[in-house]
Amino acid sequence: MDLENQNRVKTLTEKYGAENMLILLGAAEAESAGLAAETVTNGDPTFAGPLAGVQLGLKVYHAVEPEFKDAVNPDVYDEQVGMMEMVLDVDGIVEEMNNIRSEFCKY
Repeated sequence: MDLENQNRVKTLTEKYGAENMLILLGAAEAESAGLAAETVTNGDPTFAGPLAGVQLGLKVYHAVEPEFKDAVNPDVYDEQVGMMEMVLDVDGIVEEMNNIRSEFCKY
């Protein structure tokens, strides 16, 4: 997650409260989704950005996870995400996101 997005997440979390935040990711690989998820839950693992050492514990999901898919209009989901869902390692992404949430999420 780039420094600008880290700053946005931090600012919005301070403004609205961590319990009111949900981060939705769309990274194409499980590893990159996991790094972004870790950043908004446990802090920037590279210790380079505004979230270095900042454990926000935010709720975080990926766009291909069933929790998100079931919460949105199926036609919109198919139009916006459906094609990517066919080529991504959905199981790997879901596993990575579940691991991050179980270890670092507070909300």
